[in-house]
Amino acid sequence: MPNKAIIHTENAPAAIGTYSQAVKVNGTVYLSGQIPLVPETMELVEGDFAAEAHQVFKNLSAVCVEAGGSLQDIVKLNIYLTDLGNFPIVNEVMTQYFDEPFPARAAIGISQLPKGAQVEADGIMVTAG
Repeated sequence: MPNKAIIHTENAPAAIGTYSQAVKVNGTVYLSGQIPLVPETMELVEGDFAAEAHQVFKNLSAVCVEAGGSLQDIVKLNIYLTDLGNFPIVNEVMTQYFDEPFPARAAIGISQLPKGAQVEADGIMVTAG
């Protein structure tokens, strides 16, 4: 029987649907998608696309820490963009949160995200326990 735990932190936005912020099974953490909501207000961060990307990585980071790891422990990252023209910006912002070697990643263009967000990211993290 796998050791399964639901991960929740007040330092990341509360779920806005029927999902958990993350689920940890043994040493693998499945991170739900994070949009650029400010946890304290549950409103989109103010500013441009770069501000949204920063907030997404801050939110993911908070969930990673609660699960016993960090962004550096993410092995697979999926980024969803409503405008693939923002691809270079998300790459630049990502370098401020991740060290090489970078995780495996997909960047996916989609038509719409919850609450009018321009970017969302989810991932898989592996920890020691």
